[in-house]
This record gives sequence, C-alpha cells and structure tokens, in this order.
Amino acid sequence: MQITEKITISTSKLIVKIFDKLGIDTVFGYPGHSVLPLYNELALQKHIKHYLLRHEQSAVHAAEGYAKAGGKCSVVVVTAGPGASNTITGIINAYFDGTPVIIISGQINASLQGKDSFQEINFSQMVKPYTKASFKIETAEEVESTLLESFLIATSGKKGPVVIEIPKNILESQAEYKNLSLPADKSLNLSEIDVIHSFELIKSAKFPVIISGGGVVQAGASKELTELAEQLQIPVVSTMMGIGAFPQNNALYAGMVGIYGDESANQIVKDADLLIVLGARINDRIAAAFDKGLIDSKTIIQVDINGKELLRNLKSDIALHADVKDFLTALNSFISESGENNLSFSRFIPRRMDEDEEIETLTVKKVVKILSDYTQKSSYFVSTDVGQHQIALIKNYQFNRAGQLLTSGGFGTMGFGLPAAIGASLVSGGEPVILVTGDGSFQMSVQELAACSEYNIPVKIMVMNNGYLGMVRQLQEEQYGGRYFETEMKNPDFVMLAKSYGIDAVRVKDVSEVKPALAKAFEQNKPFLIDFVTEPFENV
Repeated sequence: MQITEKITISTSKLIVKIFDKLGIDTVFGYPGHSVLPLYNELALQKHIKHYLLRHEQSAVHAAEGYAKAGGKCSVVVVTAGPGASNTITGIINAYFDGTPVIIISGQINASLQGKDSFQEINFSQMVKPYTKASFKIETAEEVESTLLESFLIATSGKKGPVVIEIPKNILESQAEYKNLSLPADKSLNLSEIDVIHSFELIKSAKFPVIISGGGVVQAGASKELTELAEQLQIPVVSTMMGIGAFPQNNALYAGMVGIYGDESANQIVKDADLLIVLGARINDRIAAAFDKGLIDSKTIIQVDINGKELLRNLKSDIALHADVKDFLTALNSFISESGENNLSFSRFIPRRMDEDEEIETLTVKKVVKILSDYTQKSSYFVSTDVGQHQIALIKNYQFNRAGQLLTSGGFGTMGFGLPAAIGASLVSGGEPVILVTGDGSFQMSVQELAACSEYNIPVKIMVMNNGYLGMVRQLQEEQYGGRYFETEMKNPDFVMLAKSYGIDAVRVKDVSEVKPALAKAFEQNKPFLIDFVTEPFENV
C-alpha cells in the first residue's frame, strides 16, 4: 500500500476518515462501553448516518439488506461481549449468502484480557470459520491497513462478511493516518479457449438449460444472461438466490428449481442433456428434487467466482473459476462474431404458477398473487423471512429485476426480513419496501418496528398470521402423523402492537378486503402493517 500523507489523530477519528474514503455513508449498530470512543467520533461528523437497530443481529441483517439493495459494502458497529456475540447469526447468514458486510466489534482493554474480565470473549476466533477474514487488532498502527484490506476482502471474489475486533484502549489511542491507497483486486483469468470450448458443448447439445444463481445477481450480469438465453433460445431456471436475475415475465423462464421449486423447472432439468450452471450452488435443497445421480449424468458447464464451489457438488465437464459477467460477455461476443446464433433446441415447458385454491378462506397464496398484481407496475424490493410464506411468495410473486428479492437462502434465518427491509429502504430512493413475513418469523425481530417508526422507514409489512409455525407444522403433518407439538402459537394483536410503535395498521380476514388494505398501505410514504389472518392448514 502506497503512503501519500501522514497525520497523527485518534484511532477512532482515523476509522471515520477511512469510512469517508471508502464511500461508506451509512452505519448500523448498537453502542456500548467498549465502542464509545468510535461513537463519539461518529457524533462529531455529519457525513455518515448511523441507524440504531434494537438488536445486534438485526443490525447485521439491516446491513445485509443495505448491501444487497445498494450493491456495495456495509458496516456494523457493536460493543464487546454480548453485543458482539449477538451478531453471530447475522454474520453466518451473510457468509452463506455472500453479502459484503464489515463488522467492527469493540473489545475490553488489552490489559484486562485473559483474566475472565467483564464481557470478555474471543470474538474474532469464534466467528472465524464463517467469515472471509477475521482480525484482532493489537496496535493502533494496524487499523488503517486492516480496514482497507477488509473492504477489499469483503467485496472481492465471492463477497462476504469480515470481522474486526478492536480493544477500547486502542480506539482511545493516537495513530498515524497515512492515507494508504486501496490495494488492487486480483482479477481472474478467463481464456478464449474456455469460451470456445463452452460454446462447442452448447452447440452440440440437444436440450441445454441455464441454471441461474445468486452469483449472477452479485455480478450484475442480468443483461448478459438475458442476451445469451434470447440469442440461443435456451430456457432458464433459477435457484432461490438467483430469482429476478432473469425476468420472470420472459417466455424462456421455467421457474425455480429444487424441492420447493416449480414443477416445470424441475422437469426441464430432468429433460436437459446440458446444464449451464452460472453462479449457483447445487446444494441439498436442489439435488433432493431429483433421483440420485441424475444431475451428474448431465454434461455440465459451471462458472463460479468462488473456486471452492467448483469442487463441491458437481462433476463438471467445464469448471471455470471466473466472474459470471466476464464469462457471459465473452461468450455473447463470440456468438455474435461467429454468427452462430441460429441454433434450434427441443421445446421446453414454460413456468406454471400455482393454481388458485378452491377453498374460500384467505390463503397466503391468494394474498401474494393479489400483492403481485397490485405492485407489478413497480419494481419494489421485496424482503421475506423463512417458512411457508417465503415459498408461497417465491412461487407466486413475479420478480423481473435482479436483486429485487431479499431473502435468507443458505442459512434460513427467521427474523431476517424486517431489518433487511429497513436496510434496503435506505437505498430505495424513497420508494416503499415490501416485507412478506410469517407470524413466527416476525416475532424474531418485531422490536425493529421501533426503527421503522423512529426513522419513518416506509416498509409495508405483510404478516401472514396463521397461528402456527407453518413450515414446521407442515413437516409434522407429512412426517409425524400430524402431531403438531409446540407449533401452534398464541400471538399478540399485531395491529395494536404496530400502533403502540406509532405505525398505522389494519387486519384482513377476507379476500375482498385485501386490495382496499393494500391501497391504504401504499397511499402514504410511511411504515404500515397488514395483519392477514390466513388459513392455518395451508401447505406449500
């Protein structure tokens, strides 16, 4: 790293200067004794806005929503001990889903460490297996270079979380600010031979299918993916994290693949002889939808920026450690220049949406379909939690923009949805963000209604209230003879609860009430909650 200037300032002020340098204008967190020097510096400046979430796990989820929606790295600041340990679920969630977040944790003074002192934990070591990097600062001189390195690590390759643990005495000390230059990212090499070989496999296939994953979203390669599919008329299926990367209103889209996916998508994968796997993990929730060995029996082209994914679950004929956007750009250019864009493949099965239920009660599927129709002219971010409502949303809402869906894919974290929606709203240009959540998931982070109210964040909260932990109840029904043990829930009055936070709310019990409630929710640029009392025994 090249030094361009030197000044001596407090380490906390140095951190704020580096935030400015890196373009970080938003910080999520929860203050405490060990990070008060840094909070004091944040209070003395006007360039960076801090958002106080009501739980440290929520702070990380909010940072994830901000990073996903804004396409840039975000920052969380928490105190030592339980403040740090409360972030662990969020950190693991960001690790699985490849979200760039830097978590700065306070630590007790160095002189007190190793003595079982108050709030002492070895945080950086605790989270090391589920971060891209984890640093424990021991001298003030390390802070500047570590922050710059952390930013690069978090945002390069497969993105992910980085933890920096800083003792309070170092935050209070003086350090030289050297204005180091940001190190250059190491680019990946993609050879022309790889591109030509990939096209030859596509050209020789009878029925190729593209599996689009979250890597396409992260790479910003939606345009290039659409160009390839339309040039060669190749159908596209999506993983959960890849939803929206290929427009769902495109006739080539066949749906989401996997055990909770669309029948049409799974069938098209069965029929294919070539799978083009772009930025996707073929994990257990996908593989379980097929007979053992079926995926490996196909010819496979796999492209992933995370080299580890090339060795995990697939026996690929071509395995490229490359940026998906670079690969698609090169492949599209080669096809255009060669003039071989008139290939003809077998007919495919278009996506089929879930059919409407004949029962008269209000179901989550009905609510989601009405919501999708109501908001189709917009492209609002849609956040969700984990469970039946998540699957119903994914299968019945039409997503036509990359990154539009915000969900917990790899870790399946209940409580993700509301704080993620809060984070996304800060980069939505003032537009509403929709949250579709279940009554169980919502209560995992319900305290964040306070943040919605305090900062007037226009999250439109759709609570699917069926009085059960729906997905668990469904599994108990399917696998344990319907013994619904500890899954029925006595919920609070969500309307009164929202109003106690100063947020307007209504309750909906009938299909005829859904559209009027949505109209009321979207008529003002404020947070709003709708409590949908839905059919308790609906399955997905």
